[in-house]
Amino acid sequence: MNGKPTNIPYYQAQHNEVELFEHAYNNQLPLLIKGPTGCGKTRFIEHMAAKLGRPLYTIACHDDLAAADLVGRHLIGDGETYWHDGPLTKAVREGAICYLDEVVEARKDTTVVLHPLSDNRRILPIERTGEVLKASAEFMLVVSYNPGYQNLLKGMKPSTRQRFVAMRFDYPDSATEIKIIQQEVGIDSTIATQLIELAHALRVLKDHDLEESASTRLLVYAATLIKSGFDPIAACRAAIIEPLSDEEDTVAALMEVVKAKMSI
Repeated sequence: MNGKPTNIPYYQAQHNEVELFEHAYNNQLPLLIKGPTGCGKTRFIEHMAAKLGRPLYTIACHDDLAAADLVGRHLIGDGETYWHDGPLTKAVREGAICYLDEVVEARKDTTVVLHPLSDNRRILPIERTGEVLKASAEFMLVVSYNPGYQNLLKGMKPSTRQRFVAMRFDYPDSATEIKIIQQEVGIDSTIATQLIELAHALRVLKDHDLEESASTRLLVYAATLIKSGFDPIAACRAAIIEPLSDEEDTVAALMEVVKAKMSI
């Protein structure tokens, strides 16, 4: 969770996502972002929160996330019981942007608390205290998930999904992704281009030999290691290949792709 940002994080727009976000915010509409791991969803939210001048509360969802982790709970301190707001409640009170990352990882009984905030009521009932908070015009609810992980057990219910305006993210086109890596790391265009060509070769293997694609985030990690003087081939192995697979044979095969693409 972050306080009000003072600098706007770098983000390179791909389509009309900035305009859509602004319109959703101005019209008090909740937003759903779908896209693969490491494609820039979180950076986009950070960029927009800073651009709009709103505090940002980010919640990484997981299997053990309880409703109380979002709303709050009673705690005991100094011999007395007191109420402690959760990040969702704080965001509603402060008129902040609340971002639930990988929302489908949370339990279904937990995400139900989002329903009255994601329709025309825009309220947050707090059962433990009897309080009903009315969200201000500045409050915005944003959730994201990776559709590639969806299955019968880890999908978003249609009744929940249809409460949101939605946008779909993907990895940027080559020119944009090169620009992102250069902006983030300050590496020369030759290496940035080779990293993008490597990523494209690896992304073709998704759903065949790899469960996940080489993300823009991993490319930035590799570029960072190379920029600091680490061997480029070893950097690609550590930052890209090893995170993609635990299988030794697969890693060995992917390293042949690295050697072919990273001819530095």
